[in-house]
Amino acid sequence: MNYDVLRHFADSWGLVIMTVMFLSFVGWTFRPNARRDHRRAAHSIFEDGNRNDG
Repeated sequence: MNYDVLRHFADSWGLVIMTVMFLSFVGWTFRPNARRDHRRAAHSIFEDGNRNDG
């Protein structure tokens, strides 16, 4: 592979792949039942710090 081939791939399919990944990540945020996970993450800093996770 030379530079021109990599540049063509990045300009075409690379952009498509990054767009699909971005839309997937945004869609994952607004999935059903995500509100519970977001609320738990937002309040996790107020939990007791005596947990031993390993």
